[in-house]
Amino acid sequence: MSIEFFITSLIVVLMPGAGSIYTISTGLFRGWRSSIVAAFGCTAGIIPHLLFSILVLSSVYEYSREAFQVIKYIGAVYLLYLAYSMWRESGVSQFLENSDQKKDKLKIILNAVFINLFNPKLSIFFLAFLPLFVSLESEFPVVQFIFLSIIFMLMTLIVFIIYGLFAHNVSKYFRKSGVLYIWTQRAFAIIFVILGAKLLIMEI
Repeated sequence: MSIEFFITSLIVVLMPGAGSIYTISTGLFRGWRSSIVAAFGCTAGIIPHLLFSILVLSSVYEYSREAFQVIKYIGAVYLLYLAYSMWRESGVSQFLENSDQKKDKLKIILNAVFINLFNPKLSIFFLAFLPLFVSLESEFPVVQFIFLSIIFMLMTLIVFIIYGLFAHNVSKYFRKSGVLYIWTQRAFAIIFVILGAKLLIMEI
């Protein structure tokens, strides 16, 4: 693994996206344990895109733009659904640290997985990004590709966990302020609307 791969991957992971926004919002409104669950879910949502890349779906993309368009629309609608759910729940206490309900954790991890699963931009990103760091002279290029993919996923998981824990620590400063709590939650709902709209108009 080259230092160029590490630095570039870190920059990419640190960039704000739907997954990181969801993890941060989960840390703010549902507690640090739930934010870790969200981080794992977002990381797991990357796996199908990596598998697509390993199977070289660039040829499929070339001859089936419609399939990618459908995935894009599903992802956009799902982000809008999350925005609606968050807006609807604004003002309702989401700090569930004490209840630790299994059903709630399952919902969080499924939301996190689906956020990245229905983002076709990830497949295109990995098809264009990871091959740059795979040596053409390697005896087992697929193994090297998988190794780099695992490193990228570990970096994603660690950064997202840090995001979630930081968000949880910040949340205690406004937890007692009802108005601030409500409008912070609604602000995240608006962010999801923007992300969904951006995905809809994104050219693939």
